[in-house]
Amino acid sequence: MNDVIKDLSELRLSYEKDELHEAQVDTNPHEQFLNWFNETLKEKLHEPYAMSLATADQQGRPHVRTVLLRGATEAGYDFYTNYDSQKGLDLAHNPYAEILFYWPAMERQIRISGKVSKISEEESTAYYHKRPRDSQIAAHISTPQSGVIANRELLVEKFQALHDAVEQKAELAKPEFWGGYRIEPDYYEFWQGRPNRLHDRLSYEKVDGAWTIQRLMP
Repeated sequence: MNDVIKDLSELRLSYEKDELHEAQVDTNPHEQFLNWFNETLKEKLHEPYAMSLATADQQGRPHVRTVLLRGATEAGYDFYTNYDSQKGLDLAHNPYAEILFYWPAMERQIRISGKVSKISEEESTAYYHKRPRDSQIAAHISTPQSGVIANRELLVEKFQALHDAVEQKAELAKPEFWGGYRIEPDYYEFWQGRPNRLHDRLSYEKVDGAWTIQRLMP
C-alpha cells in the first residue's frame, strides 16, 4: 500500500521562466493567445490544445472537464461534443462558459470566458468527416454521453457492432445529437508564473466594443 501524504504544505515550485509586461503583449487578446499558443507548438508541448471547460447548470452547480480546442479565430474558440452531455445540458440553460489552458512547462495559463452558441450544422458536419473513422463511430455509440453503462465490455460490443455494420460504407452520417460550440470571448486573462508568488496577470475586458488591458494582483 502506498504511503498516504498527510501534509502537502511543503510541496511548491518557484516559477522563474519568464515575465509578462504590458508593453510586450498584443493589444488584441486573440493575437496574444496565438502568440503564446504558437510557442507551445514550437516547444512541442503535449496536447497544448487541451483545455478545461467550466459550465454551470440551472442551479448554479459547476461542472468542469477537459476538452480539445478545435478552432481558434477572432469569432471564438470551438470544441465538439454530444449535445446531450452534461456540458450540452448546462449550456442549453446557461449559455456562458470559461476555458482554461494550463501549460506548466512554460509556467503559463490563459483563461477565456464568454457566451457560447452552437456552430452551424455545416461546420459541424465538415469537422465530423475530418475525424478518424473510429472516432466517428464512437460519437454514434456514446450516447447519452455520461449515461450509466453496465460495463466496458458492453461499450466495446456496441462499438464493434456498428464498426462491422458500416465497414463497407464510404461515409458515416454525423449524428444529429453531436456537434460544435463556439465561445465568443468577452474576457481574457494571461498568467505568467513569477518568483515569490508575485505572478504577472494581465486581463483583457471588452468595454464599449474595445479591449481594455489591466494588471491584476497575483
